[in-house]
Amino acid sequence: MAKPRIGAYRLPMLHGWIILDKPAGLGSTQAVSAIKRLLREAGEPKTKVGHGGTLDPLACGVLPIALGEATKVAGRMLGATKQYAFTIRFGEETDTLDAEGEVVATSAVIPTAGQVQAILPGFTGKISQIPPAHSALKVYGKPAYARTRAGETVELKPRDVTIHELRVVSDCANEASLLATVSKGTYVRSLARDIAHALGTVGHVSYLRRTRAGPFSLEQAVSLDFLEELAKARQLTRAVLPLQAALDDIPALPVTSRQAELLRHGQRLVGIPAPPGLSLATLEAIPVALVEATADGLKVVRGFNL
Repeated sequence: MAKPRIGAYRLPMLHGWIILDKPAGLGSTQAVSAIKRLLREAGEPKTKVGHGGTLDPLACGVLPIALGEATKVAGRMLGATKQYAFTIRFGEETDTLDAEGEVVATSAVIPTAGQVQAILPGFTGKISQIPPAHSALKVYGKPAYARTRAGETVELKPRDVTIHELRVVSDCANEASLLATVSKGTYVRSLARDIAHALGTVGHVSYLRRTRAGPFSLEQAVSLDFLEELAKARQLTRAVLPLQAALDDIPALPVTSRQAELLRHGQRLVGIPAPPGLSLATLEAIPVALVEATADGLKVVRGFNL
């Protein structure tokens, strides 16, 4: 894996992103707590911290951690396209659809890589899938996994998702490794289950790694161990990418200091040419606000206090 470009960006305050290469076994909320602890150890001021999309404890890989004003756009990561490398182990299905669950079904049918690849077009594009019973989706206000663990039978409704890319990258014995680029709301565990069923067998996810979340990839991700070293050296800011790194698909719109002041007060600006849709208003390259161009002028969608 290529080393991340640490030190390319320096911010006067911690408003930006740490792209964590989350280890398996650590939940997303635990990851946020770990970053908060490292901020304290680094002597940084108390900073609001959030994550840009839950990553199962079983999974490892890209977990965007938002700091300060970047938490205001963390929601954009939830709807972003994501990419996963995952392995399906055929012959056993578990109640959690991953390696942590109890085996609930077995089969002697082990498909070849060619057979797996041949059925993947049926799982590409817009598909319908039923989320795992062991998921964080709320059922009458309570997570499905909590109800399942309590012995309740949980029936979740199918949902439409989009699989942009799906291909086999390798196979070994009773396993096949795949790469998938998917839309918001896609459950890779459900995808693996459904692929196995389509092949006349059963299976579960034995390995799951998120390789991309929106604009962020493993090339920018750093480990907790590396972050701990930076925290001890009081250099944690070296791992922080700027707030606008998550907004690379939005055009920048330079504004004057007077216009920036008005936007920071939530006021609408008129008479400013801007492309339709969202723009990032900036003052000398510093983000001021996400704005939307309408017939009535520029409307503030989200303001930043930088």
